[in-house]
Amino acid sequence: MGRVIRSSRVVLPDGSVGPAGVEVHDGRIAAVLPGRRSADVDLGDLVLMPGLVDTHVHVNEPGRTEWEGFATATRAALAGGVTTIVDMPLNSLPPTVSAAALAEKRAAAAGQCHVDVGFWGGAIPGNAGDLASLHAAGVFGFKAFLADSGVPEFPPVTPAELRAAMGAVSALFLVHAEDPDRLGSAPASLVYADFERSRPGAAECSAVEAALDAAEATGSRVHVLHVSDADAAAVIAAGRARGVRVTAETCPHYLVLDAADVPDGATEFKCCPPIRGAANQDRLWAALADGTLDVVVSDHSPSTPALKRGDFASAWGGIASLQLGLPLIWTAAAARGHSIADVVRWMATGPADLVGLRHKGRIAVGADADLVAFDPDAAFTVTPDGLHHRHPVTPYAGRRLTGVVRRVWLGGVKVTPGDPPRGRLLARSADLLEEAR
Repeated sequence: MGRVIRSSRVVLPDGSVGPAGVEVHDGRIAAVLPGRRSADVDLGDLVLMPGLVDTHVHVNEPGRTEWEGFATATRAALAGGVTTIVDMPLNSLPPTVSAAALAEKRAAAAGQCHVDVGFWGGAIPGNAGDLASLHAAGVFGFKAFLADSGVPEFPPVTPAELRAAMGAVSALFLVHAEDPDRLGSAPASLVYADFERSRPGAAECSAVEAALDAAEATGSRVHVLHVSDADAAAVIAAGRARGVRVTAETCPHYLVLDAADVPDGATEFKCCPPIRGAANQDRLWAALADGTLDVVVSDHSPSTPALKRGDFASAWGGIASLQLGLPLIWTAAAARGHSIADVVRWMATGPADLVGLRHKGRIAVGADADLVAFDPDAAFTVTPDGLHHRHPVTPYAGRRLTGVVRRVWLGGVKVTPGDPPRGRLLARSADLLEEAR
């Protein structure tokens, strides 16, 4: 039997927010009923929105499960209103650079996932011949680094190797865009500005140009990952204007954190590319508002606490924020005059469309009934002991945020982080959809 979930504030795909009832049947949205009709579940004034889709998550299992695993990462996602993630091909062992490695990754994930999980493949030197079979096995596309990835088993490609990979398979390519020739050597320093200077925005701009040139030469789709420099966003806009098939993302840490506020020795703020200053951040928000930047995703990249210790040169470069992305972005977006519909477009509909999951990230007939009841007015303070990812290391400890996830439905079933896992493993083709219960 179907049932109806009602709210006075339902976020719909056209950007409108108003009273409606969402009828759910067999895990899908069967109807969207306008007005204030009776319902099985009445949320009152809580916002009813689609579950978020995070297409940039490093789970690290198998091989480095002590950094993060499917059980902990997806539990954190669920707590934060994220109902679908797409896992990056590193830092697991083996990396997802062949169909056999994807099979190992899927076997490790089976039965552990609290939300739906898909997978990216990796493009590294020498595996161009493996990309077609890996794509056929169900990955959503391929990630490549133009600079050192931080792990030896996932080396960077040259622009020529990126072009060759794009020529080997018709797929979406994701690019970590930093030019190694423009990166400096970070000094062994506890001063954040010393680290930031070693990874200038010019390195991003140069690498984005190289990625756009490769996409233009091959006719490929390219997606620029974690844009931190606003000048790089301008390069992306120029490429799009000349016909390159390019999309781009940024992340909560670039939209919320300010380089000037990073304390000495606070390596929990280290990520690559780095957090930059307030004026640059304002321009990133403008690029998001005008559509130059398409989506906001976490780049959840955790490690063990030991790897985050030391100075800014030696500490692991990654921020874990999968659980906090929605309140982080809502708090900052609302302060800048944006609506909850904007946040849904950036964090749910846009990422779902990026990977072709048209049945995700929207409240529409036929879509998966992945839903979130969100209180946009409730405030809370981030405490590490409230985080579900494996190691509660965070640059957001003590930060006051607005917006609390009150309930989550996955495929129409109400779920909590304490429930048994019921997420599915997703593949690029619907024919390869596999349940992992």
